[in-house]
Amino acid sequence: MPNPSGTFTPDNLLGGAFPRVTGTGTIVSGAGALVRGTVLGQITSGGKLKTVNSANTDGSQTPYAVLAEDADASSSDVQAAVFLTGEFDENRLVFGGSDTVATHRKALRALSVFPKPALPA
Repeated sequence: MPNPSGTFTPDNLLGGAFPRVTGTGTIVSGAGALVRGTVLGQITSGGKLKTVNSANTDGSQTPYAVLAEDADASSSDVQAAVFLTGEFDENRLVFGGSDTVATHRKALRALSVFPKPALPA
C-alpha cells in the first residue's frame, strides 16, 4: 500500500503460512476507491477487475484475487498489485453488495485463498 510518509501501519490482512503469490491486474474505471483486502472478480469480457459481488453477471461474481494495495479507479483504469493465493484475516476482506466470506468461501478455497479467523493477540 503506498504510504508517502514512509511509515508502516499494520492492517493484519495477511496471516498464516500458506505461500502468497502476487501479480498485477487492471481495475476497471468506475470501480471506485478500493481498499487493500478487497476481493476482486474478473470481468469475462476484457479481463479487468472490480469488487466481487454475487449479484453481478459479467464474470465478476466469482472471486479472482485479493487487492494488495489501495487503488482508486473512480475515473480511469488503474494497475494494482493483487494476491492470487494466501491466507488472510477474514475480517479484513471486503466484498461487494451484501456478500460475505461465507458467500465466497468455497470459490476462494478453489483459488488457494484461505480466509481465516483472526488469532487473538
